[in-house]
Amino acid sequence: MNKLFWIFKMAWRDSRSNRKKLFLYLAAIIVGVAAQVAISSFRENLNDSINEQSKELLGADLEVEKNSPFHDELEIYLDSLGGERSDALSFTSMAYFPKSGTTRLSQITALEGDFPYYGELKTDPQSASDTFQKTAGALVDEPILLQFGLQPGDSVKIGLITYEIAGALQEIPGQPVAASFFGPRIYIPKENIEATGLLQRGSQLEYISYIKYPEGTDPILVESTLDAMNDSVRFGYDDVAERKEEVGEAILYLSNFLNLIGFIALLLGGIGVASSIFVYIRQKISTVAVLRCVGASSNQAMSIYLIQAVFMGFIGASIGAFIGSLIQLYLPVLVQDFVPVDIELALSWSSIFIGIITGVSISLIFALFPLLAVRKISPLFTLRSVDINLSKLLNWITRFSLFGLIGVSVVGYAWLMLNDILAAIFFTLGLVFCLLLLSGIAFLIMKGAQKFNPKAFGYEFRQGLANLYRPNNQTSTLLLTFGLGVTLISSLYLTQDMLLGTINFDDGQDLPNLALYDIQYDQNEGVNKIILDNDMELLQNVPIVTMRLQSINDTTVAEFMADSNRKPRSWALNREYRSTYRDSLVSTETVNSGVFVGTVTDSEDLVPISVSTDLMSDLNAQVGDTIVWDVQGIPISSFIAGTRTVEWQTPQPNFFVVFPTGVLEPAPQFFATTLNTPSREASLELQQKIVQAYPNVSAIDIGQVLETVRDFIDKITFVIQFIGLFSIITGLIVLAGSAATSRYQRIREAVLLRTLGAKQKQVIKIQVIEYVFLGIMAALTGLTLSVGASALLGYFYFDIDFVPNFAILGIETLILIGLVLTIGLLNTRGIHTRPPLEILRDQAA
Repeated sequence: MNKLFWIFKMAWRDSRSNRKKLFLYLAAIIVGVAAQVAISSFRENLNDSINEQSKELLGADLEVEKNSPFHDELEIYLDSLGGERSDALSFTSMAYFPKSGTTRLSQITALEGDFPYYGELKTDPQSASDTFQKTAGALVDEPILLQFGLQPGDSVKIGLITYEIAGALQEIPGQPVAASFFGPRIYIPKENIEATGLLQRGSQLEYISYIKYPEGTDPILVESTLDAMNDSVRFGYDDVAERKEEVGEAILYLSNFLNLIGFIALLLGGIGVASSIFVYIRQKISTVAVLRCVGASSNQAMSIYLIQAVFMGFIGASIGAFIGSLIQLYLPVLVQDFVPVDIELALSWSSIFIGIITGVSISLIFALFPLLAVRKISPLFTLRSVDINLSKLLNWITRFSLFGLIGVSVVGYAWLMLNDILAAIFFTLGLVFCLLLLSGIAFLIMKGAQKFNPKAFGYEFRQGLANLYRPNNQTSTLLLTFGLGVTLISSLYLTQDMLLGTINFDDGQDLPNLALYDIQYDQNEGVNKIILDNDMELLQNVPIVTMRLQSINDTTVAEFMADSNRKPRSWALNREYRSTYRDSLVSTETVNSGVFVGTVTDSEDLVPISVSTDLMSDLNAQVGDTIVWDVQGIPISSFIAGTRTVEWQTPQPNFFVVFPTGVLEPAPQFFATTLNTPSREASLELQQKIVQAYPNVSAIDIGQVLETVRDFIDKITFVIQFIGLFSIITGLIVLAGSAATSRYQRIREAVLLRTLGAKQKQVIKIQVIEYVFLGIMAALTGLTLSVGASALLGYFYFDIDFVPNFAILGIETLILIGLVLTIGLLNTRGIHTRPPLEILRDQAA
């Protein structure tokens, strides 16, 4: 007992003069634990909110949807359920606001019934949600009212009918704010919806029914009945359990991903711990040797510093848990737009406990490397004045055991987060690969700096370069921590830039900035006349014919669907195709195989068609296969004459199937038109004229859509970057800690240089050169790896050719060099301003 008390007393006394040195070690753990606790706490609170508001996610017990009117069999079954039912018709259409003279493509929901049954439509005034159907009013998304300076009592014209705005729509059960990113949401009564004139051929309509079960209904029985019915009658449905599972899974994937990013920050902190303790113990070698001389055992000597490491880890983890609990209060601000529930926040004691345990464990595991070396320090070390490499005091069995312990710990934590052992192992292997790669690069840099030291560059340059490989250098630590953090953050920026680059069409002079669709056959000439009368450039006027697959190679769609081993995908078999006909390819298409036939005569038995390569794989089809199409009740036989590669990301009409001219002209059809407008104002003016003349015609302002997509991607990536920033902060803390704990070595070097006659300016210049080199190497290493990671993501996941944005890389490099230089100089400030004799006296004392 006395020995244990003595060990604790020695640990306390020894730490008193070194707490400032250990503070940065503490900070690295604080940041990592804060990230982990913030994300884990937020996830737990979000899951609790979803469980408590599960029925509000759907607003009903059952939602059934179909892109055509319900079959009689489905209608009869839904009616047989009893309870309450609301019906809705959902589609997109232009909304015209007479007061402001503006138009906007909107998401229209024509509602009939008392939906929602759980939760409520939040409106301003609140009474509008109850009265808009009775008064033939409209509920309009609040942001669009604010944007156009409108208020309840003003009007909105949808199709041929003008509705009074009954209230501002603020919240819809189960729909996040992000649902309105691609067009404002407007609710109108379903009664007399036909009078709007919007239910035309080619209109994309979704028929929806919301059901509230009567008491005693078995949801499992309803689900099994709908599943059996779905084999013959294609429709979609959601119940409360399924919607809850879908939302929960999406949140789980995102939070797990963010948690792993936070865990990487904690691991980087662990590397910083190992580095700091290595330098700290190196300065304590003589103290340990003296303790051994006066009778302390090797285990007692190690226990003194083990207690310090554990206590500092506990304090750091506790502070980090507290800060993480505060950070989670800010996270709803970041993600509320994407979450379909109201988030109720509370302290998550389990997340705090796991965070503290994880932080202490990481501190202890990584501190074991230098601490176990303490056991190898003998009394003879009091007589040795040379620098000792602590890592070489450990035998290879001990080293591999410690590495194995770290690996098992990482796998265990990743398994806890992902609930998938295979994914956890792959995550760990990927992390090990990155760390080994960074360690290898650090080794090559040190070897290269040692061999490349030209005299022509001057004394200061050579000294600064030599500091990269001298004892107590910071090269490996910086590249492992800062390099991995830079790789993570830069990969996110470059991937974001890559995705935004696919929708950047500013340089395309012949690309449209306005698209019109749902133009009926008898309206096409009039719409084109309005465009030409306003001196606009008409780029495409494309006929569109709706059709469905009837058979492929004499096998009907029904036979395919009945075969559980079918190779064609169900969506490709059952979807409604919108096809066109023309005599040539457009600029976004190239022939991949076979031939493109542009024109046929009436005598053709089988019509030669061109199919996109994407659809070919989903249909499991080959050139020469025959396909029978149901063109609105008329069968048309065709064969695949060739395939096309289509650039789907371009803002103009693209098609899975293209027919030659001479076949589909007599079929019922509608048109889509694309054009170039000289300005945003001219585009809005043209939209108003067309919508007033032809209310059913919808317009897509491509520039506005691209701007919305950019904003959406920015919001998503900001959430990830916010968490990833913890890795950068940890890297900077580790760099500061490394510089601070090696301050003694820097003082000795500065003393020697000043004693040998070096001027203050020369000492500063040497330090600047060293940290500039470190910044350049860390930046180039991290950015090079991020370019590789982004290229792999683009090739394997997004199917995009990645081209690095060298402007972003250049700016990132300058920022990173500046950060490394600033932190390095701040932590070594003062050592070159004091006279050598004073420093020597301080060290002697």
